[in-house]
Amino acid sequence: MKNNRTFLEKLLDGSEVEWRTIAEISNKVSSGGTPATSNNSYYENGNIPWLRTQEVDFKEIWDTDIKITEEGLNNSSAKWIPENCVIIAMYGATVGKIAINKIPLTTNQACANIEVNSEIAHYRYVFHYLMSQYEYIKSLGSGSQTNINAQIVKKIKIPIPPLSVQTEIVKILDALTALTSELTSELTSELTLRRKQYEYYREKLLSVDNLKLSTENIQWVKLNDLGELIRGNGLQKKDFTETGVPAIHYGQIYTYYGTFATKTKSFVSPELAKKLKKVDCGDVVITNTSENFEDVGKAMVYLGKEQAVTGGHATIFKPNHEKILSKYFVYLTQTSFFTNEKRKYAKGTKVIDVSATDMAKIILPIPPLKEQQRIVSILDKFETLSNSITEGLPLSIEQSQKRYEYYRELLLSF
Repeated sequence: MKNNRTFLEKLLDGSEVEWRTIAEISNKVSSGGTPATSNNSYYENGNIPWLRTQEVDFKEIWDTDIKITEEGLNNSSAKWIPENCVIIAMYGATVGKIAINKIPLTTNQACANIEVNSEIAHYRYVFHYLMSQYEYIKSLGSGSQTNINAQIVKKIKIPIPPLSVQTEIVKILDALTALTSELTSELTSELTLRRKQYEYYREKLLSVDNLKLSTENIQWVKLNDLGELIRGNGLQKKDFTETGVPAIHYGQIYTYYGTFATKTKSFVSPELAKKLKKVDCGDVVITNTSENFEDVGKAMVYLGKEQAVTGGHATIFKPNHEKILSKYFVYLTQTSFFTNEKRKYAKGTKVIDVSATDMAKIILPIPPLKEQQRIVSILDKFETLSNSITEGLPLSIEQSQKRYEYYRELLLSF
């Protein structure tokens, strides 16, 4: 006779499952408090871990971003909780998210801290189950930020099978979680290694000494003599539209674009585009301004078929392709040599700027076009290798997470 029992039914083997509230399976459910932020003595040189809800994100907590002092603890509602509490974020953007503290710590008032009764429930079983109920817990909130409170948390019901069954479920789900963590760690390490190799060869290929070895015909040329530099104007984020003329905002060069782009992230209306500076295929867009020195002078090649536009805090470099390749120039901007050159012209402290006029004065080593092409060809391959794992990393993690969620659903669908 065919056995149609589910895996969960086999685990239960006829055992009863009782639905109980958080209050019924806990020794205590508490929240914390926030020492007055205006009092430096509550925070300065503190060594007491103090958890905020923005750190509660479906994970184990081994440390906190902020520490408080004994004085801060004694003069607020913050209080110690033991390790292995299940913590639910009750306020704001993180409401409903879950964590487990792996060290004794204190929390702010937006954390519901559940000290699970180990004679009734395995704390990691409660953790996995509540993670599966994230959307439901969020739906219990009220107000503009959909906040919940400790009383709501205490009334949440959880299916409680025998402890032996809980332990088996925890073993399976923890193993799947560990696989995701291991995969993330391995891929991140591989990405870091590839990037270091890439940076090493980029520095080596574009070093003055190497250029002298590879060719005798190096010319030292001001950027202004290698093409036309045009300062952008007038583009703000509020100008973006869903469709329209491709637009490159200087801030996206820091955060979104790589060495080159065939499509833009943003668009503007045709009416506004008429007033903005134009970026053609093969042009380079360079940032002039940033709050940190490293991002000033970042550059990307636009390789789109459709003419784009850009705005203020950016300069368009229209290279003379008989003298310099667009990608060669962009790769050169990523070297320590270029960093040292732009440092000579950087102005400002809080906001740092290298103007288009000053950028034009930077003198660059320019080998023959054939040598530029050889260097670009090598660096393009490294760029492709780095990008392949960068793009594959989120996908691999997502697939592993979906596998965990699939088995969690099977094991916790009582």
